[in-house]
Amino acid sequence: MSDSIGNAAGVIWKFLNDNGPSSANKISTETGLSKNDLQRGLGWLTCEGKLNFEIKGRTETISLV
Repeated sequence: MSDSIGNAAGVIWKFLNDNGPSSANKISTETGLSKNDLQRGLGWLTCEGKLNFEIKGRTETISLV
């Protein structure tokens, strides 16, 4: 299980690095990650201190530190 979480984190990091700040929905749609894998990968990257979260209106934007 930890391998798949690490892989999801890598996919998320690469997506954000290539595309800049994005919503969780956009990341999931564009990468094909399931909602569960997305949330696990985001948790992994957050624990490593690699993500910023910003809320503008009703949209939460995720970006790399």
